[in-house]
Amino acid sequence: MIKLSVVIITFNEEKNIERCLLSVKEVADEIVVLDSFSKDKTQEICEKHGAKFFQHAFDGHIQQKNRAITYASFPHLLSLDADEALNDELKKSIQNIKSNFEKDGYYMNRLTNYCGHWVKHCGWYPDKKLRLWDSRKGAWTGINPHDKYELFEGDKNTGYLKGDILHYSYYTVDDHYRQVEYFTDIASKAFVEKGKKAPLYKLIVNPMAKFIDHYILHLGFLDGKAGFLISKISAYAAYLKYKKIRAFKKHYL
Repeated sequence: MIKLSVVIITFNEEKNIERCLLSVKEVADEIVVLDSFSKDKTQEICEKHGAKFFQHAFDGHIQQKNRAITYASFPHLLSLDADEALNDELKKSIQNIKSNFEKDGYYMNRLTNYCGHWVKHCGWYPDKKLRLWDSRKGAWTGINPHDKYELFEGDKNTGYLKGDILHYSYYTVDDHYRQVEYFTDIASKAFVEKGKKAPLYKLIVNPMAKFIDHYILHLGFLDGKAGFLISKISAYAAYLKYKKIRAFKKHYL
């Protein structure tokens, strides 16, 4: 049976981290938390539950998650965000796979809770994630803040586990708007640095396309009020990202 390190990055996560830690205790041989100098009770809660707690200044989601891997004692890793937790079915799947870890990595679904509502549409479920892997065979990539784990060429033999990561994303609509502001700040700068352009038409076309995709094509209307809000705010986020790209290019380049 393999030994499994559960790796989590945190910053001011006292509202979420205990739920996350409790959910992985049955499958983890160690829990590693890399924190970005939280000002709340995150460290106290982590140490209370026996997590190995480290700190490093935050320099990007991708960079921090790759750095967190280096603190793990074992090569086989389960990566979670602090606002995520394993449901019982996924715990059982992970426990079983520890006895027969024959793939390079394993995908699992993520189910998101939005202001108390479990979202089954809007393109949010099943939100397939590669979160369990042999860390010698891949790395975190993507464009901040949208990180993704990718296996190296030649190491892409993957499996799929039953069960869900439970994602407690937003407690209020204001939380969603605040994260949109934060993420679009990061994304717009990352896009400019990569030479991406933001023609004027994208400020109109992309938000409309995003709303239609979430609310109609991915049946967001079946999620009621939550589906409408998600679709509307996602459209706004698309608009804001391209607006900020244009402003950043104009004022700083």
